[in-house]
Amino acid sequence: MTHPTHLTITLAQLNPVVGDVAGNAAKARAARAQAQAEGADLLVLSELFIAGYPPEDLVLKPAFQAACRAEVEALARETADGGPAVLIGTPWVEDGKLYNACALLDGGRIAALRFKANLPNYGVFDEKRVFARGPAAGPVTIRGVRIGVPICEDTWMEESEDYENVVECLAETGAEILIVPNGSPYTREKNDMRLSVSVARVAESGLPLIYLNQVGGQDELVFDGSSFALNADRSLALQLPGFVETIATVRWERGADGWSCRGPVAPVLDGDKGDYAACVLGLRDYVTKAGFPGVLLGVSGGIDSALCAAVAVDALGADKVRGVMLPFRFTAQESLDDAEKLSRALGISHEVLPIAPAVHGLEDILKPAFAGRPRDVTEENLQARTRGVLLMAISNKFGAMLVTTGNKSEMSVGYATLYGDMNGGFNPIKDIYKTEVFRLSLLRNSWKPDGALGPAGEVIPPNIITRPPTAELRENQTDQDSLPPYDVLDAILERLVEREEPLASIVAEGFDRDTVMRIDRLLNIAEYKRRQAAPGVKVTRKNFGRDRRYPIINKFRDSGQPPAEPDHALVTRARRGSADAFEG
Repeated sequence: MTHPTHLTITLAQLNPVVGDVAGNAAKARAARAQAQAEGADLLVLSELFIAGYPPEDLVLKPAFQAACRAEVEALARETADGGPAVLIGTPWVEDGKLYNACALLDGGRIAALRFKANLPNYGVFDEKRVFARGPAAGPVTIRGVRIGVPICEDTWMEESEDYENVVECLAETGAEILIVPNGSPYTREKNDMRLSVSVARVAESGLPLIYLNQVGGQDELVFDGSSFALNADRSLALQLPGFVETIATVRWERGADGWSCRGPVAPVLDGDKGDYAACVLGLRDYVTKAGFPGVLLGVSGGIDSALCAAVAVDALGADKVRGVMLPFRFTAQESLDDAEKLSRALGISHEVLPIAPAVHGLEDILKPAFAGRPRDVTEENLQARTRGVLLMAISNKFGAMLVTTGNKSEMSVGYATLYGDMNGGFNPIKDIYKTEVFRLSLLRNSWKPDGALGPAGEVIPPNIITRPPTAELRENQTDQDSLPPYDVLDAILERLVEREEPLASIVAEGFDRDTVMRIDRLLNIAEYKRRQAAPGVKVTRKNFGRDRRYPIINKFRDSGQPPAEPDHALVTRARRGSADAFEG
């Protein structure tokens, strides 16, 4: 038998839309036509491509399952033309069970199916709720080459009681190349993690590996693409760019040491640049996939709204962004001037609507209800709530989506006000700490991602970045009159939110005990606010929403004392035999 000496593979790093089965199929057809024109033997698409990822409970609807299968069958029939085979992710019902599957379409048929064996059930993933676990299976054959198709999580974990070593099974059953379709959302430093995991699988199996990821925003998740391939010697064979749709065709050659290729290597965006690009893509796809004609936002002259305005212009273009300044008696002239400079630099419309008549009107209406009560934060918050009402009214009148501007630091401790700067359609900086807001604003004045629609150069006036932040909620006090400096606040929050560290451990690192205790208290009591906040882009390990889910009613509080050590001597453990007998 003659062994093939080359295999040409087209990688389609595309942006599917959840639920748009026909539209996703059309994207697959267009990619296959390009692959055919470039002489490809195989087109590879990402995990659950035909459905869009993640489909969540939509995938449980029988009508949706049927629609996905019908499109996959139609695509399969089209491969009778002798063109490239297609590997496409799809939900698949078999023997009454629903699987996360990858279908090989070739020769006019569904030539093979492979089911995901390891279902992630942590962080943003809950696939065990909807999918059945598939068996570890051998490779599929494409043009005489045996291809292993582990799906996403099938390469991510080390072998354990709950983990099927799919890669080991594929290597032992003759796979020559591993192709891994993924739905891997962006978080900071994720590229290094993916590469590390993939290098480990290559080292264990001795096989080259293609890691294909989708790109695009879906609700709060952003998929950055950043697909790559590794040769069997663990060298980087190709690297596709992040945050943009890309179709690349590469020729794999069989040599004495197995299969290898040399494809394009694009720079990878990570760190602050990756976070900014994720914010842009997340907002762009949320607005365009939902069908909004544009966005509006309150432009206060502060840094949060300035960064959001820059992100919105980069995502959608200046003609689709409307800025509204809503000053009250505590608004400094400096803020009015900076808001106007920002709008002019970005090229967005700018209007000023003073809110004093509305605020005073509300105060007058409430006087009888508040009789005998001293003035307090309730009256101070009326200005923020008035702004929220006015912005929502403009949104309703013109159909533009309201962009909200509360950063993660202030949302953590309840300093972003409900029905003011937390509510609306979408928040691109919801998962961005205040210290990073400053960094990203400086970054944007010297760089913008490829495909950004905003102007180059300085777009955020330097005065907005350098002057102390103000919070009109407290009648023109600065935020840091009542909070620690943002570098300290964010360092504490990162340990509380991302790492879930005990308070005693944080204090032991050198942070002031009273400050740590106070920030922890504010974090806990603000849970109800965060539950009502707009969705927003996820860029950290734990965002407020899909990752971090705390009960609103929750009486537990960390005392700040070192956690008690468990007394293992108190526990009686059954012998293995008696435990088995008890379990039947």
